[in-house]
Amino acid sequence: QVQLVESGGGLVQAGGSLRLSCAVSGRAFTYYSMGWFRQAPGKEREFVAAISWWGDSTMYADSVKGRFTISRDNAKNAVYLQMNSLKSEDTAAYYCAADRDATIATMNAKGYDYWGQGTQVTVSS
Repeated sequence: QVQLVESGGGLVQAGGSLRLSCAVSGRAFTYYSMGWFRQAPGKEREFVAAISWWGDSTMYADSVKGRFTISRDNAKNAVYLQMNSLKSEDTAAYYCAADRDATIATMNAKGYDYWGQGTQVTVSS
């Protein structure tokens, strides 16, 4: 049973920073690319960032470029999202996702096989 567990969300003032973590356990596959998505109340889930298995390729939504950084530690089966210069519009539930048997990152949510339960990020202005 593959499990993805996010942590690190919380309440932060605009301009502040948070670091989200996603722990992957129980996997029965060798390679997986990872992504972060978010969903604000009343809105569709949207892509935030993605990273390849080797960590040599990353992708970002235009709205977070230059502010967010995705990284991973395969030895720890973990992926991270460092969020700086947070804005009120970043308020959302953040989800990590794993694309099984994939080495290449994708921003397409339909390409991901496993999802975490989400962690809430609230940015106060």
